[in-house]
Amino acid sequence: MVNNIWLNFVITCVVTDVHLHIPMYIFLSNLSTADAVLTSSTLPKLMDVLLTGKNTISSVECFTQLCFYLFGLGTEDLLLSFMAYDRYMAICKPLYYHMIMRKRYYTLFLTGIWILGFANALFFILTIFQIDICHSKKLPLFCEIKALSRLLCANTKVNIILIIETIVIGVFLFILNLTSYSKIISVILRIPSTTGRKKAFSTCTSHLTVLSMFYGAGMGMYLNSYSQRQEASELVFSTLFVAMMPMLNPIIFSLRNSDMKSAIMKIIKLR
Repeated sequence: MVNNIWLNFVITCVVTDVHLHIPMYIFLSNLSTADAVLTSSTLPKLMDVLLTGKNTISSVECFTQLCFYLFGLGTEDLLLSFMAYDRYMAICKPLYYHMIMRKRYYTLFLTGIWILGFANALFFILTIFQIDICHSKKLPLFCEIKALSRLLCANTKVNIILIIETIVIGVFLFILNLTSYSKIISVILRIPSTTGRKKAFSTCTSHLTVLSMFYGAGMGMYLNSYSQRQEASELVFSTLFVAMMPMLNPIIFSLRNSDMKSAIMKIIKLR
């Protein structure tokens, strides 16, 4: 798939170019990996539904797809929040940045993020795995939380878990990101030099754009109540959330960064 080819290309650039072995690009390569997990778990089924109209799925396939979907989604949300913290430290606490963002520390942080993302997905799956499917096995798009809650008998339990997931993984991290960028913008606005302000804003514009897309598409997908009239809008937001957004993330980061452009050109010339 085009998405995964581009994501793998970004990861290759970061791994092979020693100039990119710094926290910001290491986080970007991890974000691309999470995007690859997300698209690989959802896009094949989504394309099958859109092209053939056959939206049936077995229970095992549904839970397997949902597990990897939640793994990629939760990990990406955590990574974006950690990247916001990285930008906060770089701009608001520059004297402490290199002390906190040592390789040993951010490697531990990233390992913890991947473990937490997987543990969250596994917890959700194990909790609802024994609930029977009472309704039609037809899924509107692909097997994700909102679709699954319509199929299970005891969907009250699913809704409670979904509320907890939304509060912990969604709202809490959203507030954390909002707080980080509020402080970042406050510090940037106090910079006396116009050139300095522009340079500071340029270091976080790409990440802020990706964050806006992630939460915007996510809220459009999950806060949209289900009805026949809203199937079209749900299709748009779902396609944006699981297909377009993961592809755009590395493009946004790459096109606004001269180091990434140089690394990409080196790879192209070698080929």
